[in-house]
Amino acid sequence: MSELRLSLADMASERAIEGMLKAQRQAAWSWRRRDFLRRVALAGGGLLVGCSAESSPATATDVASGDGGPGADGQSHADVGGHDAGATGDGAALETGDVGSDDAFGDALEDAGADISADIGADIGADSTADSDPDAGPSCPDPFAGGTKIADVPFTKEGGKPLGKVFDEGWDGRLYSDLTVLDSDKLLMNNDEFFIRTRFPDQIDPSKPWQVTISGLVDKPVSLSAADLDAMTQPMGVHLLECSGNGKGGGFGLLGAAKWSGVPLADVLAKVKLQSAATRVLINGFDKHSKPSKNNHSTPGASWIFTLDQLASAGAFLATRMNGVPLPKDHGFPVRLLIPGWYGCCNIKWVDGIELVADDVPATSQMKEFALRTHQSGIHPLAKQYIAAALDQAAMPVRIEKWQVGGQVRYRIVGIMWGGYEPTDALTISFGNAKPVPVSVCPAQTTNSTWTLWSHSWQPTAKGTYKITLHVDDPKIPTRRLDMGYYARWVTIDQV
Repeated sequence: MSELRLSLADMASERAIEGMLKAQRQAAWSWRRRDFLRRVALAGGGLLVGCSAESSPATATDVASGDGGPGADGQSHADVGGHDAGATGDGAALETGDVGSDDAFGDALEDAGADISADIGADIGADSTADSDPDAGPSCPDPFAGGTKIADVPFTKEGGKPLGKVFDEGWDGRLYSDLTVLDSDKLLMNNDEFFIRTRFPDQIDPSKPWQVTISGLVDKPVSLSAADLDAMTQPMGVHLLECSGNGKGGGFGLLGAAKWSGVPLADVLAKVKLQSAATRVLINGFDKHSKPSKNNHSTPGASWIFTLDQLASAGAFLATRMNGVPLPKDHGFPVRLLIPGWYGCCNIKWVDGIELVADDVPATSQMKEFALRTHQSGIHPLAKQYIAAALDQAAMPVRIEKWQVGGQVRYRIVGIMWGGYEPTDALTISFGNAKPVPVSVCPAQTTNSTWTLWSHSWQPTAKGTYKITLHVDDPKIPTRRLDMGYYARWVTIDQV
């Protein structure tokens, strides 16, 4: 009985700690939002802007259900590259060049039948991610201890695009990250292995001075040089980016996490005085290339329109450094937008203009191009008809290892969990039509700003090809792509 009382006391203590941490995350989010709007309001002469019901961000539930407002589509080279695959002009189908001919987003629909930056300082893992330090948390049991790794087992039914290699140019330039290398001692991607979606425009002369002009509904436009931004740069922490066209054709390699430094967008907007009609912000990036995109795969134009509230909620900033060095050319040199928790298409590269606009402005070509991939309800004419292009909680395996343990063959499934709006411990995994079983994520997920590594011990009962899917067993957590089976992967087992 005494042991039972102790156990109940421990559980109560853990729940209290979890409740406290959740309250701290919510307080940090609220503080960041208020501080952003306060600074922008002061710059606008005391006006509170961007806080109407119409311009407030959709809630996580709204984003999941589509009730956050009518949607359109949009994306450009914000995806750590630029345009990710897009929709056709009428929205009837998706371009599949990014994800393999059999891997369009619509195929995932058939097969199935954005902590928005939890820490205010944004410097989670200033030197490393929270769970990359083996001494940072409790020790985790290892069911493979004493065993021998036999081999890595490849995934099947995937597109076979080259991983870790840059190819093509301009709008069609790509690098698919090799996620199989992720492990507890490697949770960040080096700059030369971080995914690319659209390469450095050949129409940019890197030797010429760079200017970011803040204009539109402001009393007086202001231009900031790259040197001005560099002087304002501060550590912003580890953040993940995912191209909205990420898919199995490239081994889901349009996904990566890195350590960023930059300038909070609130500090940039504080440089101008906003007019009363300014409720939205258009971020524009340079988007001119000598050669057109193959088969008109990408639509010219790299820009997205946000409400002030959305920028505040996400902790948006202009990134100038990546993993401790100036941005590489293919990743937006000299400056790109980072809006944590949103799809890459919104994270505009080669930013050269910030325009304050009114509530009734038209949607950009980028927003229209990527409407379906960012889970909008359609392609709409006005920016205000688009909901936040935020990443729901997602998870997938990245590597499968065959082991010999105690005279038996076992398989170690290594995977990642990312996206979402608050940490969860409700991850489950299923093989084929088998009932989902819990995944022990250890160390536990502590942030949604980057991915969390997990592993699972599996002992299949028969040879054959298995479909591996992940779920989150919590109806309060939006999981649109998981619900569609979008991140499902297949493996063929030849030994049990």
